Amino acid sequence: MNNLNLENSTPMPDPVPVPLRSDRWFGPSDLRSFGHRSRAAQLGLGRGDYHGKPVVAIVNTWSDLNPCHGHLRARAEDVKRGVWQAGGWPVELPVLSLAENFQKPTTMLYRNLLAMEVEELLRSYPVDGAVLLGGCDKTAPGLVMGATSVDLPALFMPAGPMLKGNYRGRVLGSGSDVWKSWDELRAGRITEAEWREMEEGIARSPGTCMTMGTASTMAALIEAMGLSLPRSSSVPAMDAEHPRVAAEAGRRAVELIREDLRPSKILGPDAFANAAVALMALGGSTNAVIHLVAMAARAGVEFTLDDVDRASREVPVLCNLRPSGEHLMEDFHFAGGLPALLERLRPLLKTDAPTITGKSLGENIAGTQVHNDDVIRTPETALADSGGVAVLRGNLAPDGAVIKASAMDPAKRRHRGPAVVFEDYADLVARLDDPDLPATADSVLVLKNAGPQGGPGMPEWGMLPLPKKLLEAGVRDMVRVSDARMSGTSYGTCVLHVAPESFVGGPLALVQTGDIIELDVPARRLHLDVPDDELARRREAWQPPKPRFQRGYGAMFSAHIQQADRGCDFDFLVQPGENPEPAMH
Repeated sequence: MNNLNLENSTPMPDPVPVPLRSDRWFGPSDLRSFGHRSRAAQLGLGRGDYHGKPVVAIVNTWSDLNPCHGHLRARAEDVKRGVWQAGGWPVELPVLSLAENFQKPTTMLYRNLLAMEVEELLRSYPVDGAVLLGGCDKTAPGLVMGATSVDLPALFMPAGPMLKGNYRGRVLGSGSDVWKSWDELRAGRITEAEWREMEEGIARSPGTCMTMGTASTMAALIEAMGLSLPRSSSVPAMDAEHPRVAAEAGRRAVELIREDLRPSKILGPDAFANAAVALMALGGSTNAVIHLVAMAARAGVEFTLDDVDRASREVPVLCNLRPSGEHLMEDFHFAGGLPALLERLRPLLKTDAPTITGKSLGENIAGTQVHNDDVIRTPETALADSGGVAVLRGNLAPDGAVIKASAMDPAKRRHRGPAVVFEDYADLVARLDDPDLPATADSVLVLKNAGPQGGPGMPEWGMLPLPKKLLEAGVRDMVRVSDARMSGTSYGTCVLHVAPESFVGGPLALVQTGDIIELDVPARRLHLDVPDDELARRREAWQPPKPRFQRGYGAMFSAHIQQADRGCDFDFLVQPGENPEPAMH
């Protein structure tokens, strides 16, 4: 089952063929280098521990409040083992830990902060390359964005999915089964005691969500882009294979430094084209669209929503994984993982794309077999012929919106209904279960002011809960429209990432209860059926909300955040220009 060809022993390293960046700190015979070497001695290191050896930063996102990364302290030690074996010097450097489960209002508010920290950490310290340890939703793209900008040799080591959930002999999938059970609780079909029992059985170990949520999606896409070891994106966090892969990541990091193989040599247009193919075939998270656009911009690659939708129209959904299908990440891993999936998609891939293995993507996946044809389908047995994630446009979303077509009610692919508008999340909470709410099964629930600036930070509010009176009547899906995101573990007919967002005056700000909204997924259309002159009148009357922040990081975020269609990165982090190497005096 193991495609990594891990070895129990590593031969003596070849001479370093390129100058080591860390030698600028430790090599010269001057006052500053005396200080660096004396402080290394203070750490208990002799010159033989680091002199002439590649210094590998193990960028660790572990914290006591991040259960997805609860095992990464141990994995850092495994990476160190690999670095030592390959003749390098490992240094563990902690960075911001983005815990999806606990951080408010949303980890998306802090993805760019993590990316900035990673870039500046690697730029300012005596390191030659890095292993990026993480996995939780925004952590993976944040690590990659920062490493891409600093452009030192680096690879991503995923945290891996947690164990399957269990409830009375039934397998539970994180997120996906939570939403279903919450609806049943609100509808009075399960008891509070049953709900609490599920609470204790759905997350049974460290690791990321074991559904094809954002964490699993991003790990897979980063592997498809060539920045991770083959098949590493699906290794379960608690499997004995995981520490073995971590050690191999450490060994390979040293080799990357010797080969001077940097992200800039890997992350070209082909890498992102391959990631888009993988996203669609996986039935992956809508959040990946924002992160792919942002990562591409850091790499200087033009990658837009049009590229995403082109893949959506061409690539079948082959993975039978929740929330689009039935199985979980452990099943995917033992069915062959990402290489097996990509081998089935070979005609759609840019197989010459380089990867951190030193081989092309085509070479990495060559001959990989699928071991369970129900988990990884063929094009003939696909869950859907196309459209895992679709991009919508229209007068309600002139800059685009997305929908996870593989996880929605097919009957709602074309829908026309009256809007029920909530001005913000507080308004939603206050009125959703009001028996007098003017909502029917045909209504379109609309949430405003939940985007990058309005949320703030674009929280995962886009899977709007259904009104209680409709749940009690048996309704389980409705069309929902917002400028928010939703969890990658979510499902339903949820139009997300509407751009421009309502908080900055996008057309969504003008929608009123009773307006007719048309959704046509096959035509990729989202339309507000209101006359242009009436919309112009409403725009004249619209008043911009007060800023969310007056000071601190939030104020910087509000001043520089880009809209969802541009990846929600800071404008000053994607603009051209140099962030120079630090002076050595």
